[in-house]
Amino acid sequence: MIAIDSEAGPTEIGILADETAIASDVAADLISQAEHDVSAAAVLVTPSTRLADEVKIELEKRAALTRHSERIITALTSVQSAIVIVDDLKQGVEVVNGYAAEHLELHVKDVVAVASEIRNAGAVFMGRFAPVSLGDYSAGSNHVLPTGGCACHSSGLSVQTFLKGVTFIDYDESSFKDIAATVITLANAEDLPAHGEAISARFEEKN
Repeated sequence: MIAIDSEAGPTEIGILADETAIASDVAADLISQAEHDVSAAAVLVTPSTRLADEVKIELEKRAALTRHSERIITALTSVQSAIVIVDDLKQGVEVVNGYAAEHLELHVKDVVAVASEIRNAGAVFMGRFAPVSLGDYSAGSNHVLPTGGCACHSSGLSVQTFLKGVTFIDYDESSFKDIAATVITLANAEDLPAHGEAISARFEEKN
């Protein structure tokens, strides 16, 4: 018997962008993921109101012209998609870490520094020339990634996903004696004295 990796939900793209981002790039990337499904999530997080306004204009223009415009527009205008204005980039990092997107793009001036602050994302795409589409078709990152906020505790699919570990514990007498008192103390603190007695029994004189 083997478990599956997960039941992945609708795709997600989060984009963290500062004032250096190019609105047409950001809009094109949001649209690329909205193309998947009417339930796809496309979220821009930025401290720049100018960029937010420019991205809105680009979204309206580009979404209307692309082949799957109906489902793209539905995805972009539904509750799962948004443009989030933050006070500064530091708060933006907090927001995207809280969101834990399946795909996270960073369109920021110091992309390496910001990337070092990212804790929760299925895959992180760094800079203008690393759009999510590269991960979909060419970059080599796994395309099966955690959705629905699961990136806060799960990783993308890998060989490790399908490996099952078994733990073996082996103490010699000296090591056992060194740790015995600590185990008994912890057992008593948890009000499970029989756990501690399973340790102290080893010190009883045997017939």
